[in-house]
Amino acid sequence: MRLRSGSRSGALRRLVRVIAHRVASAIGDVEAFFALQAQRCADLGIDVADLPIGHVAHRSRTWREYVATRDELERVASANVENVWNGRPISKLLLEQPVAVSERHEVELLELIPPFHQRVYRMGLEHVGFVVGDAFDTFVETHRRVLTGQQFQGPFNSPVYILFDDYTHVKFHRMSLADVCAAEGRPISGFQHVDWQPADELAGPYAVW
Repeated sequence: MRLRSGSRSGALRRLVRVIAHRVASAIGDVEAFFALQAQRCADLGIDVADLPIGHVAHRSRTWREYVATRDELERVASANVENVWNGRPISKLLLEQPVAVSERHEVELLELIPPFHQRVYRMGLEHVGFVVGDAFDTFVETHRRVLTGQQFQGPFNSPVYILFDDYTHVKFHRMSLADVCAAEGRPISGFQHVDWQPADELAGPYAVW
């Protein structure tokens, strides 16, 4: 039986609520995290109101936690791509429906990162990635004074970032993470996992909460 338009709208709203609830259960309050990072940007003179969110990143303390979080989020995702970066897999999950975090912002892509050992990282919700687009070079020049640094993650991805006192970040990209994956020949389509296993599933990094 075909659903009437109003019924479809109601079903979609229910689906969005389910996705938002499951995301919050898996990785925490994304809306509150976004509000905090957006206010910190404003305090530094960066208005993110017109910058779309490319992704939000979450770091797991152990490999076992990462797998459990990935599997939970895949229940409300339409696609996932997992690839090895810096010696361990990282997942990018495209939600079945985006989750609103403000009147002008929504999150469609989540990046899940398992433990790493080379420096101190914030566990849990760790950074928001904004997409600046063609104005990226001007943005960098304008806000150079408050930027912490720049990462060089390949020919298509060299974001600038700000590191805050609690070891969380905001990152500013020329391209969205989804577009970077596509440009690298790894479009987010279907569900893809790498064949990788750590020596100790419960080993954790030097980290802060």
